[in-house]
Amino acid sequence: MNFLKSQSLCSLSNSNIQDDILMKKLLLTHDPDGRWLDSETMLHAVGNIMFHASTTQGVPSLHFTSLSKDDIYEIELLGCAEPVGSIISKISCMQIMSKCSVEGDINSKTMGLFDLLGSYRWDAKVVLVIAAFAAKYGEFCGLMQLYQSNALAVSVTRLKQLPVDLRSLKPRLKALSLLVKTMMEVAKCIIKFESLPNLYTELGSDILHVTKFHIYVAVYWTTRSIFTCFSQVAEFTTKKHEQVYSDSTILAAWELSSLAYRLSSICNILKGQVDLCHQEIGRNLHNRLLSLAAEVQNDNQGFLSLLFPVKDYLPLKDCSTQEKIGVSELKNKIVVLLISKTEQLTLEESLLLVQQTYDHPLSERDSYKIIWVPLPSSDEWTDAEETRFNILSEFLPWYTVRKPRLLSLAVVKYVKEEWNYKEEPQMVVLDSNGNVINSNAIDMVKIWGPQAYPFSASKESELWQDENLTMRLLIDDINLLLAYWVEEGKDLCLYGCDNLGWIRKFNGKIEELKRQGLQLETVYVATSQLSEHVKEIMETLANEFDPSNLLLFTKLQFFWLRLESMRRSKVRLGKTSSDQVLAELSALLDMNEKNEGWVVIGRGSSSDITRLQGRQIIECLEKYEEWGDNVEALGLVGAIRNFLQPPLVEGPCSHSYLVPSSQAQVGGTVVCDVCKRTMKKYVVYV
Repeated sequence: MNFLKSQSLCSLSNSNIQDDILMKKLLLTHDPDGRWLDSETMLHAVGNIMFHASTTQGVPSLHFTSLSKDDIYEIELLGCAEPVGSIISKISCMQIMSKCSVEGDINSKTMGLFDLLGSYRWDAKVVLVIAAFAAKYGEFCGLMQLYQSNALAVSVTRLKQLPVDLRSLKPRLKALSLLVKTMMEVAKCIIKFESLPNLYTELGSDILHVTKFHIYVAVYWTTRSIFTCFSQVAEFTTKKHEQVYSDSTILAAWELSSLAYRLSSICNILKGQVDLCHQEIGRNLHNRLLSLAAEVQNDNQGFLSLLFPVKDYLPLKDCSTQEKIGVSELKNKIVVLLISKTEQLTLEESLLLVQQTYDHPLSERDSYKIIWVPLPSSDEWTDAEETRFNILSEFLPWYTVRKPRLLSLAVVKYVKEEWNYKEEPQMVVLDSNGNVINSNAIDMVKIWGPQAYPFSASKESELWQDENLTMRLLIDDINLLLAYWVEEGKDLCLYGCDNLGWIRKFNGKIEELKRQGLQLETVYVATSQLSEHVKEIMETLANEFDPSNLLLFTKLQFFWLRLESMRRSKVRLGKTSSDQVLAELSALLDMNEKNEGWVVIGRGSSSDITRLQGRQIIECLEKYEEWGDNVEALGLVGAIRNFLQPPLVEGPCSHSYLVPSSQAQVGGTVVCDVCKRTMKKYVVYV
């Protein structure tokens, strides 16, 4: 191997020939067999142990991170039949504790441990040895913590002759904690390196070779330091108390601090090298994404493998089952990438998307898969973002990136630049060949749900082509009862306002007219700015009027989210204010600014729909006797329009409409489609 050449290694790593020989021996023990350990989760568990241990010792200044139990899932080990706990016990008892008690060269002991760890990757080696010490040290600190209040702990402590007063040991314990924290920083660097996608990396790169050499050095000195840590803790039981509390404590603290200083220097160099690797691989990955997007692909596997961490061969998970998923599960399927920051995907928006894609009775979800791709607010994931991701990924029914923090910065850059990500949820649709067929389908999904399949940009234009503003479009399937009323062709009235006085007056008048025979179903949709005041109004309506027509607050949110999506979709397609649907949608969404009631009345899929201000509809209802008789002939909307905007000329209209004798009505009234007035009937014989 090129990176074992003595002159190259000596010049690049500033090490001497002994270091070169040592690294050669170390590499002879390295024979990974494909087993994979979830090193990052295990390191989190180590951090938890050290947090509680340092608090017990009274040295919390080292700032170990503590996570709740819910934040640490089962530590995965793939490709190995032996449980993680058994491996840690073997490292701790058989390889370290047994050798600490006998004389011998510490380098030989260290190399012997590497023989045991030969089948693991470098990140797994270093995390396993740190975890072995943390488990042993945690047991000791746990006994010390329980000593004052637990009889069993008192008995075990006396039996093992453990020191019960740790105050004089504080310098040694603080140095020990500092060394472990430094080792954890080294482990983080190695994990970060091992998570790098290297499918398209130039393996002959000098940067890569130098980084690997520093990893070998870091893993060696971390493992060697673990022996020293075990020896220090072992002294608490093997030496007499006066020896433990003697000047040897100062010498022991100095030895631990020296190792921490040495590892810190190694870690600083390693961090710089890993960052250089990230930059180089990021450039290669970004260029590869650009070139692959321009090429004709036979399937979507190449492109998806670049988007997600290739070293983790199960980079996705099914949120509904928590099952780990590989990109091969997406072959020959349309893939919808839901891209957002964790805080941007609100609960109500998530619920609407779930209803329109997963819970919809017409859903074709077997033909496509949605993958939530959460992005961080900055280059690094925060604890708050991690927590919110864990919560949402338990709730959402789609696929998601299993470890979003492992997403390459190059992928994030590609999403922002090539797909024009603008700090709000976005749905990018890939066809079965991995080609982008819609850079943002989120609005059409909210509006039409499964009818929008396959979610292409051309499908969005097609859906709007013959779409008019109807009650079916406004309501869709946000509520089963409303959907039923639409199908039945009932007259519906959506009304909105946050003025309780007007709402009471309107509902009182409607109930009065219903007793006189008016056939109209009313639905309160509040305002686009939903607030606690709206909830209070809904509670009042439920107590004073028929509650069966009230929507849930979540359904109100769906209604307004869909309306906003309709307006955005129209604007994105280049429609102007002269577009009738866009104008009506904008008027509804802007009603809040006028602080008055309003209604929209229509029937099913009919485009004959009217929008009235609160004053107009109250005036109209109060004069129902003047126009109510016209409802049967003109329809409810026609009768209201005829009353509020009567024809300029009284009597029948002057338009002509020829009806074949087979369709001719013997009696009744015909309404002109042009002026909405009654037509006079003539019979023509030919």
